[in-house]
Amino acid sequence: MRAIQRVAVVGVLLWSSGVAAEPFVYPEKGQSSEQQAKDDAECRTWAKENSGVDPNAPAAGPDRRGRVGGAAGGAARGAAAGAVIGAIAGDAGKGAAIGAAGGGIAGRRGAKMQERGKEVAASDSFNRAFSACMEGRGYSVK
Repeated sequence: MRAIQRVAVVGVLLWSSGVAAEPFVYPEKGQSSEQQAKDDAECRTWAKENSGVDPNAPAAGPDRRGRVGGAAGGAARGAAAGAVIGAIAGDAGKGAAIGAAGGGIAGRRGAKMQERGKEVAASDSFNRAFSACMEGRGYSVK
C-alpha cells in the first residue's frame, strides 16, 4: 500500500511541477506593454502579500531534520520487517540489517518528496494570487 502511495505522490509532484510554472499573460483589452509591465509589478506585489510567498526570495535549504527523521523512521520500520523476514529465513540479524538499509533510503526519499511538495504548493499559491490579480485587470492568464 505504501508503495502505491509513494508512486501516486511522485506522479502528482511531476504533474504539478508543470502547473506551478510561470503563467502566460495576454492583454485582452489592448493594454500597452508599459501598462502591462506596471500591472505585472503591482500584481506580483499583491500576490506576494496575499499568498505569503516571495518567488524571488532565496530558497530555503533542505530540512535536514526532516530527512534524518524520515531516514531513521524508515530504517526502524525496515529493520523490524527485515528481522521478521530474516527470522523466517533463519538469520534475523542479517534480515534486520538489510531491512534497515532499504527502509532508511525509502524514508529519506519520502522526506525529500514532502519538501518538494511544499515548494510546489507555495509556487502554485503565488501563481494563483498573481493570476487572480491580472485577470481582475483585464488580462487572460493561462
